Amino acid sequence: MAQLDKIHNAVKNALVKDGWTITADPFRIEFEEYRLYADLGADRPIAAERGSEKIVVEIKSFLSRSSVSDFENALGQYLLYRRLLSKIEPQAELFLAVSEATYTDFFVLKATQFIIEAEAISLFTVDLKSEEIERWIKH
Repeated sequence: MAQLDKIHNAVKNALVKDGWTITADPFRIEFEEYRLYADLGADRPIAAERGSEKIVVEIKSFLSRSSVSDFENALGQYLLYRRLLSKIEPQAELFLAVSEATYTDFFVLKATQFIIEAEAISLFTVDLKSEEIERWIKH
């Protein structure tokens, strides 16, 4: 089972404030022999005739001594989940969720931006105090 990330509840609350309904906590990803868990599944209504948006969210705190190591792990997990979701839940979009502080400290670095763009990583940031989404970056 997925281990709760330190910022899990703040991210979950921010999504709810932003109009999302949490549909899975955790979100189970099953494909062939794999049984994996992303942190959250959520959806929200869009235009009545179009149904709803569906997202899967992987939450990362970036609390170790090395943000680069944290990023390596997050990136590998993100790419694995995205590939599997394309088979089992193709209408869902995967997002990486990080704190706004982590974004402004690490995700603005040129090397990090290069990887995010090259790998088309979608992410959003959360202000942990207000529990509100600060930015969406969709690729």
